[in-house]
Amino acid sequence: MKKIAGVEIPDSSIAKQATELLLEHGTEFIYNHSLRVFLFSSLNGQRNNLKYDQELLYISSVFHDLGLTSHYSSPDLRFEVDGANAARDFLKGHGYPADALRLVWDTIALHTTIGIAEHKEPEVALMYSGVGLDVMGEGYENLSEANRLEIIGEFPRNDFKKNIIPTFFKGFEHKTETTFGNIKADVCSFMIPNFHRKNFCDCILHSPWSE
Repeated sequence: MKKIAGVEIPDSSIAKQATELLLEHGTEFIYNHSLRVFLFSSLNGQRNNLKYDQELLYISSVFHDLGLTSHYSSPDLRFEVDGANAARDFLKGHGYPADALRLVWDTIALHTTIGIAEHKEPEVALMYSGVGLDVMGEGYENLSEANRLEIIGEFPRNDFKKNIIPTFFKGFEHKTETTFGNIKADVCSFMIPNFHRKNFCDCILHSPWSE
């Protein structure tokens, strides 16, 4: 196992196969982000003395943004669900039990769901925290300078702030309706001039009910 910032990166056969899929269908940008998410999640787990399945957390991290890629993207599902479905199929093909399939599915599907993911199982909460740290800097104050420099030295951010929003948008610009009710609607609003968000209150007021 290769150690980065004191965290061992799984090198089992299934972990390697998952990484190969990320390298094949993702981009260098998504690869670096996904590995940083795993490391940040793991460091948060260590800091909070949480017990979790390191391999399942790794596989979840590897797959969590693959729903943004053309290979795994569906025409009508949230990209988080596409990634979760892909990971579940991958693990099912390797004979993993139902509990593991459910846990990985939830870990990926909920990784952008503010206010819920952090209250789920450790794997779900940890990856949510790792994504939040890499994307928005949540918990940055808990990351030591030594760990930060070692991680970004191995997996560079490559002008992350400038590139992450267009990367998100490219993954669901063909199905912007899937961002209704979630934070990715902010990405559409940022990228599309005069983007009209679907509104929950409009859905209520314009429902077929007479009163």
